Amino acid sequence: MFSYFEYIFLFLPPVLAVYFLLNHRGFTRAGQIFLLAASLIFYGLWNLMYLPLLLLSIVANFGFGRGLSNPAGILLKVPKKVIVAAGICFNVGLLGYFKYSDFFIQNLNMAFGSSINLMKIAAPLGISYYTFLQVAFLVDTYRGKLGENKFLPYALFVSFFPKVSQGPIALQWEIVPQFLDAARARFNPENFARGMFLVAMGLFKKMVLADNLGVWATQGFDNAPVLPLFEAWFATLAFSFQLYFDFCGYTDIAIGAGLLFNIRVPDNFLSPYKSLNYQELWRRWHITLGRFLREYIYIPLGGNRKGEIRTYLNLVLTFVISGLWHGPTWNYVLWGALNGIGLMIHRIWGKTGLRMHWLLAWSLTFMYWNFTVIMLRATSIKDAVKVLRGVVGLDGVVMPAVMAKLTFLEHLGVKFGPWLANLGGLNYYYIFLIIASAVAIFGAKNSIELSDRLKPNMRWALFTALLFGISIIHLTQVSQFIYANF
Repeated sequence: MFSYFEYIFLFLPPVLAVYFLLNHRGFTRAGQIFLLAASLIFYGLWNLMYLPLLLLSIVANFGFGRGLSNPAGILLKVPKKVIVAAGICFNVGLLGYFKYSDFFIQNLNMAFGSSINLMKIAAPLGISYYTFLQVAFLVDTYRGKLGENKFLPYALFVSFFPKVSQGPIALQWEIVPQFLDAARARFNPENFARGMFLVAMGLFKKMVLADNLGVWATQGFDNAPVLPLFEAWFATLAFSFQLYFDFCGYTDIAIGAGLLFNIRVPDNFLSPYKSLNYQELWRRWHITLGRFLREYIYIPLGGNRKGEIRTYLNLVLTFVISGLWHGPTWNYVLWGALNGIGLMIHRIWGKTGLRMHWLLAWSLTFMYWNFTVIMLRATSIKDAVKVLRGVVGLDGVVMPAVMAKLTFLEHLGVKFGPWLANLGGLNYYYIFLIIASAVAIFGAKNSIELSDRLKPNMRWALFTALLFGISIIHLTQVSQFIYANF
């Protein structure tokens, strides 16, 4: 949604103008109602049929929350455990029906040889995100962390358009107080400048970097019949960097768009590829999802309070759930399990007391992540095996024909000929793009660090305008954020 020309130039400007005009005239409640209406319109533009589902989810969870925070009337004799359990079942049931029905039917048909027709239901935009968000709201209310809510700020908290489609998975106490803060209803030039910078940076990462890196990823994962060593590594690195810039770009836009309205959406992505261990990587990658998994799944399962073996099982199970949350395929489940195993290995290593050189620690962390995302990108286990075979060199090594003088390498199985043929042939643009991406990812400050240092002036304005200009050139292409599929 965020890469569409209409969103940047036709939707966002008038919404900002009307919202701050209403607030400037003293109609703050009207401003909130307008922003809620704009958010619902934004959601309905994707698919009007699913707007009632979002409204149902908001109304039902608000009702469950009221029952938990101030039980009265018909709910007076209903235990809070029953209310929160009913609320969680309602949310998980909606998510399961719309996102996992066909996955369940496919596996049922496979297991029992049946031929039940698939339902072919398109998953509603953002249902994975607003489901987890509201489950967290119900659990926090049950735990006594939240008081009674009013409907308007709650509905705005759930549907706020910068984050409704792909997160972050914000918590009620992070967002609602900001909507109720009168000072945030006034236009803030500094927040506006930082917001525009982040939106521009996010668009550049998505449209210019991620989408172009995706060309080699698509060629390698989807089209190439076989991948020799170099082709496999270029394809996997292209996807790792594509995923990085795609998600980082979306996060920048979500935070930036929120800042335009003086709403600080929680950080969700902080240079994860610089991590020196796997636990650190997950504390930097999709931060709000990691927080949800820890607080609302891992700890309730027992966390690390029931012995080492149980801790390891809890880690793996939590990330299997994470994999399934990302998508209804066994590839995603396996990806989740591999991440749980990675965290388990990190924990076991930590207990040895041994120290590792930072460069080796970083290399092992990134390489293991790069290995796991093969499962995230491959459309089938067969394609994943194809890429894995190439990564370890089981399908040969091909060197450029100009290096044919190194004939002694032929004894090691190295062949000489057209280089990178399975990726469409030698293309220095994509090689340069991968190298430049690596320099930016591993060596540069991230967008949040840059925006925190931003002082509104002509230099920053020109830089922001340059990013917008380059991105606009690419806005004509059809593009979708990878995490929109999750």
